[in-house]
Amino acid sequence: MAVDRAAAARAIGDFLKALGFDPAEHSDLTDTPERVTEAFTEDLLRGHGVDVKQLILGGSCEAPPATKSGPVAVTGIAVATICPHHLLPALGYASIVYLPGSSLLGIGTLTALVDAFARRLTLQEAIGQNVVSALIEHAGARGAYCELELEHACLRARGERQTSAVVRSSARSGEFSGPAAVSEIMLALGRARAGSEHPKGCSMPERP
Repeated sequence: MAVDRAAAARAIGDFLKALGFDPAEHSDLTDTPERVTEAFTEDLLRGHGVDVKQLILGGSCEAPPATKSGPVAVTGIAVATICPHHLLPALGYASIVYLPGSSLLGIGTLTALVDAFARRLTLQEAIGQNVVSALIEHAGARGAYCELELEHACLRARGERQTSAVVRSSARSGEFSGPAAVSEIMLALGRARAGSEHPKGCSMPERP
């Protein structure tokens, strides 16, 4: 995706000026257009430049033969995303449970996958759906589940100003699509979180 950083910086400067804050007249805003441009292009929206298929292929290995691997659960994955409605951040955590198919993914690859879809102009619900779709399509997972718990600045700092509100969403696919899979997903997440006061950890429980 082509980015015109100079044009972006000019636009941010014009935006501030239109709000009555001319960077040329406020010393603390002199470098703000460039800083905001760097923050968005190098960090907050860097996920748009990630080749998700290559990310998964580069972080996978062949699963052990003969037996089916049990569910792999990773919780406490830090999430930072930008809401496309108000360009304000949402912060929180994601959890993944997936049933490996022919390939196993490194734990770091799973966290990088979430980050790649989160650091975009995107809705929270789309992050989870994109993660499970990528696990099924590119990693050959038999089943995939992703849940997110985010605090949205657009809900907490403006509008309704619900300072304690947390938005929870989830997506699942493959063998995890049916209602019978809910207990297996919750069991895997519970084991991953056991023994920690924060939602962190990973687990590979055996399937019954």
